[in-house]
Amino acid sequence: MWHGNREARDTVNLEGSRFAAAAAALREVGIEPVAVVYNDDFFDEVHQQLLQLDAVQVWVNPIEGGRDRSRLDALLREVAQAGVLVQTHPDTIQKMGTKEVLLDTRGMSWGSEVCLYRSLEQLRGELPEKLKGGRARVLKQHRGQSGGGVWKVALADPAVEQINDATPMRLRHAQRGCHEEAVPFSEVLSRLAPYFAGAGRMIDQPYQERLPEGMIRCYMVVDQVGGFGHQAINALYPAPPGAPPEEAPQPGLRLYYPPAQPEFQGIKARMEQEWAEGLRSCLGLRQEDLPLLWDADFLLGPKDETGADTYVLCEINVSSVSPYPESANPLLARALLQRLRAQR
Repeated sequence: MWHGNREARDTVNLEGSRFAAAAAALREVGIEPVAVVYNDDFFDEVHQQLLQLDAVQVWVNPIEGGRDRSRLDALLREVAQAGVLVQTHPDTIQKMGTKEVLLDTRGMSWGSEVCLYRSLEQLRGELPEKLKGGRARVLKQHRGQSGGGVWKVALADPAVEQINDATPMRLRHAQRGCHEEAVPFSEVLSRLAPYFAGAGRMIDQPYQERLPEGMIRCYMVVDQVGGFGHQAINALYPAPPGAPPEEAPQPGLRLYYPPAQPEFQGIKARMEQEWAEGLRSCLGLRQEDLPLLWDADFLLGPKDETGADTYVLCEINVSSVSPYPESANPLLARALLQRLRAQR
């Protein structure tokens, strides 16, 4: 299932879609795939279609076409109750696929000094102390995608000790096309205020100084690594030394690799031997709750006492993991078959 308009639903061709390789892998294990194009505008049609299926793998972002997933998530819960295997179930997404997972797992070896702001007033009172000494922070809205609602904040003058609404700040949004701005702290608060609407909240974690060395995305099929992505130039990448902030390069392409790629074997071992199980424990998930397909983004942390790399979790993606390495498709197909058999 993916999001689209009426024309996309009426003319859908699975073999011509970005999921053609996944469809071929499913057929290899005896599962016949069908395309489901979703939109709130034809909710009832999709509802009836899903009830005819054994399982549905969903690729729909938290925000699509200006609408959130509230109606879709209600639909997925209903068809799951009717016996359709839903991947990923909305309840699991709420545990794994929001930025709050950084707080819930901060005690793991991938964790960092993460805190949660439940109100703008709390942020106003607590953030200044964390910025003292020139330490940059990254603030993230509870749920989003593509860099939306992710902001890097730092003092314009690291020597400043008394911070008030007029204190100059350096602020940058992680969305593509944005660049660093010089604004007072009052403007930082103004920009972040919308993320606290309703039950909104923000996660705060330290900016990782080794970000210019790239971000590693680890693609998981349940608790096995299905491949990797590496993005050398990513969101919040700084401008070259001495260059103005607007000369910071824009994010580049992500390159994809199979699970045996030599330079990523350290992360592979940690994910399969420690982190997947640690994540389940922290979130209270059963083995069967782990998504068929999910990914975790890592930044390089400080070197440890032996000079080896450490890794800091940046986020986990569950709602719409695409694109991903084709090496994950055989694992994905076999994992789905296993779950269907177990369910029956």
